[in-house]
Amino acid sequence: MEYSSATDVGKVRQHNEDAVAVVESGEYVLAVVADGMGGHRAGDTASRLACETLVTGFYDMKEPLARDEVTVWLEKAAAEANTNIFEYQKVHPECRGMGTTLTAALSTADFTAYANAGDSRIYIYGENELRQVTEDHSLVEELVRRGEISVEEAEKHPQKHVLTRALGTEKTIMVDTGIIEWQKKDTILLCSDGLTNKLPAEEIEEVLKKYSIMEIPGLLIDKANERGGEDNITAAAVQNREVGI
Repeated sequence: MEYSSATDVGKVRQHNEDAVAVVESGEYVLAVVADGMGGHRAGDTASRLACETLVTGFYDMKEPLARDEVTVWLEKAAAEANTNIFEYQKVHPECRGMGTTLTAALSTADFTAYANAGDSRIYIYGENELRQVTEDHSLVEELVRRGEISVEEAEKHPQKHVLTRALGTEKTIMVDTGIIEWQKKDTILLCSDGLTNKLPAEEIEEVLKKYSIMEIPGLLIDKANERGGEDNITAAAVQNREVGI
C-alpha cells in the first residue's frame, strides 16, 4: 500500500488542533485523523492523545488479527483513547472540556476496517466514483436524518459545528465501525471538516481521480485554503497498490 498525509493550520486560526498519523506494520496500514476542540492546548492535546493512543496500540499488536477481530480492536483502541483524554483533564484543569473527533482506518490488501466518532470523514474512491463511508455525528446531520431541515439548510445552520459524539467528553464513547471492501488501486481518504466544509464531494473526487497518492492531501488542503481556510485542514490517503506499481 502507498499512503500520504498532511495537515495545515488554515488561513485564519492561530493554532492547529488537528492531528494525523499514518503508520505501517506487517500487512497493516493504520491511518488516523483527529480534530480537537476546546481551544489551544486543550484541542490539540485531545487530538494528539487520540492519535498517540491508536498508534501505540497498533505497534503493540502481537500477531495478525482475524478479519472479524479488526473492528473489535478499533473499538477497544477508541475506548482507550477516550479514557486517556477524559482522565487527562482531571489532572490538567486547563484542558477541561476538551474533546476530539476520531476517524481511523486499519487497512490490509483485502479490506479496510474503520471506526468513527464526530464529523471527520472517510471516503473511498474506486471505479471512478467517490463514496462517503461514514456518517457525521453532529446536530445538523441528525436534523437532516429526521427530515427537519434540508441538506442545503444544514450547510448554513448556525449550529453546524455542534457534535453529538466526541472522544473525551464523557466517560464512555460509542463509535461507528465497519468493513470496507476495496480493490487494487482504490483509495481511502480520511479528512477533517476543515476540508469537507470547503470542498464538495465532486471536487474531492476530481483530485483523487487525477493526482498521485503523494499529491492528494496537499492539493486538497490548498483548495480548501483557497476557499478561505477558516478552519484547520487535514487529510490522509491510503491506496491499495504495491509500492511503485
